[in-house]
Amino acid sequence: MGPSKGACTPIILNQENQDLLHFQILFESLSIQKMPAAHSLQIFVAIFILALASPLTFASDPSPLQDFCVAINDPKGSVFVNGKFCKDAKLAKADDFYFSGLHIRKTTSNTFGSIVTPLNIAQMPGLHTLGISMVRIEYASNGSLNPPHTHPRASEILVVLEGTLHIGFVTSNPDNRLIYKVLYPGDVFVFPVGLIHFQYNIGNVEKSTYAVAFAGLCSENPWVITIANAVFGSNPSINADILAKAFNLDRKMVKNLQSKF
Repeated sequence: MGPSKGACTPIILNQENQDLLHFQILFESLSIQKMPAAHSLQIFVAIFILALASPLTFASDPSPLQDFCVAINDPKGSVFVNGKFCKDAKLAKADDFYFSGLHIRKTTSNTFGSIVTPLNIAQMPGLHTLGISMVRIEYASNGSLNPPHTHPRASEILVVLEGTLHIGFVTSNPDNRLIYKVLYPGDVFVFPVGLIHFQYNIGNVEKSTYAVAFAGLCSENPWVITIANAVFGSNPSINADILAKAFNLDRKMVKNLQSKF
């Protein structure tokens, strides 16, 4: 029997029950005590606002209200759910829930020496509203990098299939603590939602060592923000004086960095 919320929703049922119980007790106390109507209303409004700010708001993708919702672009005869139109369920077929190709080795000739093959609703429309997606990450040789980035809408769990990876994530301000580990085939690591993280291939330096990992994410569209690209390659560019001040660099160095993205 599955949970009532989405696949990535934190387990907060106990806390929710506590909040609801506290709300009920406070509300009943207002009924028992013969307070002036104006005071009772003010307290009720305050409690109501607190209830809205309770842990009920912590969730990932919305929970589906139907068995599935195969994403399509044609609005005719379809229902709009979570940013996409849903195919008529009677017309759904196995291929809507199928993808082939994550076993194929890709060419990793970019600057970082890594390549990410995504599997989200763009490749598998049947993922829509299910709150999950995955990626295959390849690292061409020792020294290749999946650069520091963040997924604003999803946590990530990564398993190494081949090679040796130095991985890590950085906690939020003010600590900015680096939590890192060296992973080998079969090792698993999780990156919390929204935190900056990376993977670096530290295979045998005496020979080219290929590495590959798979990662699952708790959103059908977790998206990605690569830190260097966002800061130095934004469109339009962030004023160089702002970045020079933020990174304690001279303006010429900032302009040089911006020219690379």
